[in-house]
Amino acid sequence: MFTGIIEETGTVKQLIPGSVSYRLVVSADKVLEGTQIGDSIATNGICLTVTAIRGKSFEADVMAETVRRTNLSSLHVGSKVNLERALTLSSRLGGHIVSGHIDGTGTITDMTREDNAVWVTVETGPALLKYMIEKGSVAIDGISLTIAYVDDTCFKVSVIPHTGAETTLLSRKPGDSVNLECDEIGKFVEKLMRCGVVPGSGTAEAQPARSHISMAFLAENGFIS
Repeated sequence: MFTGIIEETGTVKQLIPGSVSYRLVVSADKVLEGTQIGDSIATNGICLTVTAIRGKSFEADVMAETVRRTNLSSLHVGSKVNLERALTLSSRLGGHIVSGHIDGTGTITDMTREDNAVWVTVETGPALLKYMIEKGSVAIDGISLTIAYVDDTCFKVSVIPHTGAETTLLSRKPGDSVNLECDEIGKFVEKLMRCGVVPGSGTAEAQPARSHISMAFLAENGFIS
C-alpha cells in the first residue's frame, strides 16, 4: 500500500524489453534508504518489486499485464518517474489509500494556469470515470490528487506549486498518457453491491443480488402513494 505522496523523482537508466514484458532500472536516492530486495516501490504509480539494488539504482521486473494496463511502454532512458516506498504502520496517511495497481490510463487534454495552481484535464473512459466523484481522490502517475471536476468524458485536478515541483505531472503536456488508479473503496462497494450470497455457503458469488423490494412493498410502507 502507498499514500500517493511522492518521495522523489527518479530517472530511467535502462528499459530492457522482453517479448511482452520489461526489466526496468531506475536511478534513485531517498527511496533506496532502508530498501531491501523484495520491497515494493511505486514507480509512476505502478507497484513494482525490487529485484536488485546496485549503488544508486534499483531493478524491477514488469509483467505483460502491467505493460498492458499502464503507460510504461512510453518511457525511455532518461524519463523522470515518480517514486514512493510502501506505507508503514508508523507512516502518516497524507494522501489516500493507493494500492499501486493501475486501473488504466488517461490522456492529458489541457493544462491551464490559474493564479498559483495549474488545472490539469485528463480524458479517460467510462470504465474508470464511474469510480470518480467530485472532491474524491485519484492517483495520477502515483500522485494522490483531489478531483475538482468530473463529467462523462474527463476529470480535472488542480495542482499546487509544491506538488508540481515534487512530481513529474507539470512536465507533462497535452497528448501525454498517464497512469490512473481509482479510489479503492468505490471499487469494493461496487463489487459487493453486485454480488449475491449463495445460501448455506457463506461465500459471495459474482451474480446480481435479488431484491425483495417491490412497488407494492413501497406503497404499503408509505414510500409512494
